[in-house]
Amino acid sequence: MSSPRSGRPSRSPFARPQDDGPRASFRQLLPYLAEHRPVLAVVIGLSILAAGASLAQPALVSQVITVVQSGESLGMLVWALIGLVVASAVLSGFQHYLLQRTGTSVVYSARRQLVRRMLRLPISEFDTRRTGDLVSRVGSDTTLLYAVITQGLIDAIGGALVFVGALIAMLIIDPVLLGLTVLVIAVAVVTVVTLSMRIRVASRKQQEKVGDLAASVERSLSAVRTVRAANATERETAAIEKDAEGAWQQGLVVARISALVVPVSGIALQVALLVVLGVGGFRVASGAITVASLVAFILFLFMMIMPLGQAFGAINSVNQALGALGRIQEIVTLPLETDRDAEITPVAAIESDAAISFENVEFSYPEGAGPAAAPDDPEGAELAAEERAAADRVVLRGVSFDAPRGKRTALVGPSGAGKSTILALIERFYDPTAGVVRFGGVDIRGLDRVELRSQIGYVEQDAPVLAGTLRENLLLGAPDATEEQCIEVLRSVNLTEVLDRNPLGLDAPVGESGIMLSGGERQRLAIARALLAAPPILLLDESTSSLDGLNEQMLREAIDAVAVDRTLIVIAHRLSTVVDSDQIVVLDHGRVVGVGTHSELVQSTPLYKDLAKHQLLV
Repeated sequence: MSSPRSGRPSRSPFARPQDDGPRASFRQLLPYLAEHRPVLAVVIGLSILAAGASLAQPALVSQVITVVQSGESLGMLVWALIGLVVASAVLSGFQHYLLQRTGTSVVYSARRQLVRRMLRLPISEFDTRRTGDLVSRVGSDTTLLYAVITQGLIDAIGGALVFVGALIAMLIIDPVLLGLTVLVIAVAVVTVVTLSMRIRVASRKQQEKVGDLAASVERSLSAVRTVRAANATERETAAIEKDAEGAWQQGLVVARISALVVPVSGIALQVALLVVLGVGGFRVASGAITVASLVAFILFLFMMIMPLGQAFGAINSVNQALGALGRIQEIVTLPLETDRDAEITPVAAIESDAAISFENVEFSYPEGAGPAAAPDDPEGAELAAEERAAADRVVLRGVSFDAPRGKRTALVGPSGAGKSTILALIERFYDPTAGVVRFGGVDIRGLDRVELRSQIGYVEQDAPVLAGTLRENLLLGAPDATEEQCIEVLRSVNLTEVLDRNPLGLDAPVGESGIMLSGGERQRLAIARALLAAPPILLLDESTSSLDGLNEQMLREAIDAVAVDRTLIVIAHRLSTVVDSDQIVVLDHGRVVGVGTHSELVQSTPLYKDLAKHQLLV
């Protein structure tokens, strides 16, 4: 079976759907902005200056008209007006640059926080979540925060200053015209606010559909060879297209609601303008106001409508961002792997010669969780299904055994016996439901996870290889290893051919998930990675399952060489690889049914004898 450490969610299309999660509030958006307070303060200052320059222009235009009507010389009025226009443009351009820069920085900060949180979540979270959906949160959802800065809040702040200033100027010019204008605008504002609530809900659903699409694409591409071999290309394409259609349809919902905001703004401007022209013309004719005042009022009207449009856009952008932020916050607010460690009271340490000890350990996976199987591993898929179904039953039942220090302990038994779960508990991907797992006599729940894992090398059954180079894979667990050490460890696992066939040597790419390597080469590279770190304890889960006889023998010799004074705990279905172990632990349905050497177990444990007989070892 695939180890829980792989962190890959189930690829089954029947995986538990994610709930809608919490909806973000505006207050949750503020911390992303607070990090950039100095720059935002400068932007707001520029907005104030730009607003002042804009508001001064209609007043100057009014004076120009009055001067022209009186036949006097314009003097410096024209140059002052030109200066204000240029200053307003320069300030707006610099403000735009700072907004773009800040928006990009906010997205970067959000992605950094999300990734740092995501990679520290409990393994059980990855058991139940789809990889593609998580990737979508880092990519697509965080991008919507950019619009909040560049098209939303700060523009709205500057616009609000212009709006208020224009409102005051219009009140001074003609309160009657202002009252009629405000009445028209108030209707538009109420309409936009009503629509904005629907935009937030629709935007969140759209982002969820995009996450579903990303998860479907990741699912199919990661198993594209299996899909092709099963002649399932058309079915997978149809499934992805269905998710794409769902995202498209939800996008249309957002577009339809958002589209209503635009005509509302336009209609408000047109109606307000018509009212001002009609009523204002009458008032000019009656002598209540002058032509210059009416022109200034109209200019202020345009200045008031423009920030109103910005405010409508800001409401739209913020509500879309809050929909995406809800998905981001769903991950950010999840407890980390270490968050509950303070609540655990480890049992007292004891004197022990064992490197690892299990004392009456029981364990069941959290609901919906459990190891994921590789798509081309039927046996692993069967086991993963069994263990995911174990949410309502115990996977390990009173397991007790010692792994002596410096010795080799093998775990054997049929699929579903709980062997890989034991390794997951040693690595502390999960904590036991009951009982104690000890490391050198100390309850591992009382040890620092980083320090614990630095003492353990773990090779999973599906031998994951990271996209990148041979060197990057080797240095994952031993970042300070030299080139000579890397080459030597590759030679020890018979991977010199991989080095020789590419002139780049250690810098040769291995492809996505190590696709440029054979299955056996990927497994040997994963083992080399563990051997290079040289930890005192090695956990090997079916480490030779993909190897031919020659490479298996060479690998066994390599492991024997590094096993001196080290503790090995090995899982194997092929008993031939573990018959010479110092101790063999036989498991069946989560229970230990026998402990001893090969010869002892053949005599004492019927299950082991039956396994050995089927593999022609007795």
